[in-house]
Amino acid sequence: MKKILIIEDDQIVANIYRNKFAAEGYEVEIALDGEEGLQRVRTFVPDAIVLDLMLPKITGLELMKTIRSQAELRYLPIIVFSNTYLTNMVQDAWKAGATKCLSKANCSPRQVIDAVRASLTGNGLPQPSGDTARMAQPASPVMVDQAGVALANPQSLSQPSPVLLPPGQPFEDDSDTLFEADLRSSFISSLPPTLASLRSILKLLIKADSDTVRVQEIQDLYRKVHALTGNAGIAGLPQIAQISDALEALLRELHEKPRTINASTLRTVATAVDFLGVLFQNCSAPAPDSSPVNILVVDDEAISRRAITYALEKAKFKCVNMEDPRVAYNLLLANKFDLVFLDVDMPGMNGFELCARLRELPIHKKTPVIFVTSLTGFESRANSMISGGNDYIAKPFLFMELAVKALVFVLRGRLEPQTTRCS
Repeated sequence: MKKILIIEDDQIVANIYRNKFAAEGYEVEIALDGEEGLQRVRTFVPDAIVLDLMLPKITGLELMKTIRSQAELRYLPIIVFSNTYLTNMVQDAWKAGATKCLSKANCSPRQVIDAVRASLTGNGLPQPSGDTARMAQPASPVMVDQAGVALANPQSLSQPSPVLLPPGQPFEDDSDTLFEADLRSSFISSLPPTLASLRSILKLLIKADSDTVRVQEIQDLYRKVHALTGNAGIAGLPQIAQISDALEALLRELHEKPRTINASTLRTVATAVDFLGVLFQNCSAPAPDSSPVNILVVDDEAISRRAITYALEKAKFKCVNMEDPRVAYNLLLANKFDLVFLDVDMPGMNGFELCARLRELPIHKKTPVIFVTSLTGFESRANSMISGGNDYIAKPFLFMELAVKALVFVLRGRLEPQTTRCS
């Protein structure tokens, strides 16, 4: 019987994976932090590890480096859970020796089991047993794209090898469908207290009167959102998983860089938490429109436009960016956009004037408009609302702050026509 070690600090997620692996015939143990995980590696001697990178005490990256430093564990399969938006961390995971990286928000228990099975069988090819198997050759990393979809290994593009499963074992079966439906039902019933907890921590964060307290509340909120991402991913609720995944990345950055905690970033966090409440109420609604997202960025400064474009790319969005607001207005006359970012101080036509004019266009009466500006005084905030703007972000901004804001407004715009609520 193959042995699997799950190193995951969320007890609920860990138990779900333990039960699913056990039902597949594996012997399973759980460790809830990095230190315990390292001890279990030595005492349990697993055949494969499922590892969350966001661990307390010892991070997943540090744990992998320690494991890979031991010759007998150099090729032990390690399946890694990471945040979709923390691309640098994913790259670090590959360098540290991950066998496969999965987005926690975008994979099901069946996909995790299949990834483990493939790593243990060498994509269906027979392998030596025992320590010889581990030392014979490294497990080939399986790369994933930004959405967590598996990509071909660059070293094997010419001769791709399918993943072979034992006879009679499908990728998905009726038991998986029933399992996911049961998880979704349990998850939905847990949403009201989850939202209450998020809002309670958010209130404490906003009222915090010292940097020390503020950082602690950010950490508490991060842990809650991190757990939400994993649970929503397992339950098959992609919109909740997507927003919590992005918010988790923003909160982690705020915790690491406390000086970036300000009125603008806190407002973005509050906006995301409020929208999670909307998603909680609409989690039984049909999937929103999945057509391509059209975003317009208007800013006369090239560096600022590039920064906004890069931030949108982190949210997996592409955009049209314009320097001249008058040219941008002509584009708005003939094209529908899901979201518009405007600078305020521009020659020829400022952002407030452009926003007021686009509001007169039938196709843009309700298009979300976000001002990105260094002008954050009361008068500027008032003018942004008077001209028809929906929100603003202060320069300089965090890339993940703008990414979270964009995700919220795009998903909200596509969710509004749907009014189905959870039962």
